[in-house]
Amino acid sequence: MRDFIDLFRIRCDERRVALFALLAFIALNAIIICQYYYLFTPLHGDYWKLFIGQFRVSGFDPITYAVVSDWAAKYNVYRHPLLAFFMYLPYLLNQACMSLTGMNFAIFIVAAMLVFAAFYSFMFLVRIFCDVVGIRLFDAVLLSSLCFSFAYVMLSAIVPDHFILSMFMLLMVLAMAGLKIKHKRHFTILETILLFIFTAGISLNNGVKVFMAALITNWRRFFRPKYLLLAVILPSALIWLFARWEYRAFVWPEEMARKEAKAKRNKQLTEKIYRDYADTARVKDSASVRAGVKKIVQQRAQAKYKRDHQKPWNKNAGKPIAQGEFMRWTDISTPRLQSSVENLFGESIQLHQDHLLQDVLKDNRPVIVPYRWVANYVVEGILVLLFLLGLLCGARSRFLWTAMAFFAFDMALHVGLGFGLNEVYIMSAHWLFVIPLAMGYLFKAVRGGLLVSLRVLTVALFLWLLGYNLFFLLKYMLAF
Repeated sequence: MRDFIDLFRIRCDERRVALFALLAFIALNAIIICQYYYLFTPLHGDYWKLFIGQFRVSGFDPITYAVVSDWAAKYNVYRHPLLAFFMYLPYLLNQACMSLTGMNFAIFIVAAMLVFAAFYSFMFLVRIFCDVVGIRLFDAVLLSSLCFSFAYVMLSAIVPDHFILSMFMLLMVLAMAGLKIKHKRHFTILETILLFIFTAGISLNNGVKVFMAALITNWRRFFRPKYLLLAVILPSALIWLFARWEYRAFVWPEEMARKEAKAKRNKQLTEKIYRDYADTARVKDSASVRAGVKKIVQQRAQAKYKRDHQKPWNKNAGKPIAQGEFMRWTDISTPRLQSSVENLFGESIQLHQDHLLQDVLKDNRPVIVPYRWVANYVVEGILVLLFLLGLLCGARSRFLWTAMAFFAFDMALHVGLGFGLNEVYIMSAHWLFVIPLAMGYLFKAVRGGLLVSLRVLTVALFLWLLGYNLFFLLKYMLAF
């Protein structure tokens, strides 16, 4: 556990950088607080309706605001099995603040969590570059800053969703894996269990990455029966059983209540149609009345079906491979190449000028939005080129291929199966850090004038992305 504890210590040579990063993340979160202060701080009778209805930043969901305000298992329990329970202490703190002040402090409490996660994500990146990759502190800070200038990494640090929490855990796993590989140590059973519980508890698919890191780090030790049983099979089974229990205990009763309420409303509507039809129709026998009512109900159902298929949440959802508990989230209809250019390496890094921060499932934003300026494609192309050059320079690094295993897993989910492909940029914080990580090996490989030129180019990219994304973020916020 020494590696874990050391990660949270701020070293003497990092203090100025850490202070600057902390102030920067506080300032970024102040944007959201100022925007929603008057709307979200008064006490309210239905927080779910308030937050879901009023919060609008791309496709991010403000579920955390609702859970911290009025605790319930509102996250998808199979994708985020422990996240609601991680929010229980913040909820209790908010309840105390509500009792003392008569205000809802959810936006402040959530902002504090986001600042903490973003700050340590930044510091973990700096540590990885310095201690694992082996580059100078200046270059480490530059590449870490570049990562947080990416549009949806910056957004993840300020919106009330789970992505920056996931990034925090993933970078912690990578930092520990890198140090263990460097010093020829291994993940213990306890370390693996704890990392898996917190990483998978926030987002279940990311728990697989803990096992990937353990496999590459421990290698043959990973397959020892004791380790495989206690560190991999047992926690996986337990978290899945917990998710099933959570669904039955919290979600299923609410779903049944909603179905009963819907059935009751439909019955009342059918009875009303029957009365109205019986009063106005010329036919009087009951069989003819029932046939007429049935026809009206079918016509209304068909009209609703057509209306629903024109709405963004249906029109832009993409065609799934199959209908099922998990396969319904897949997508085989969204074009891969265009989505990779405009969304995967596009919107994730640079916001689009048109349909700015609109939600593809709620607003009229198309799945594919092109940039107006050629400069955006030039910046995207340079970053992808630097990414590929970094991969070549770090081709023999076990640590880099640990990070790339994370990336490959996400690409298999998003680009391969199409999970969330229509808004793949939302998940950027899960994988986008691999670009600067690969670039770190390029920094390590070059010398002299090439290194100076690479630094100048990276500074220029950072300044462009920071200025560009901040400008459009503020423009969007001020437009409310």
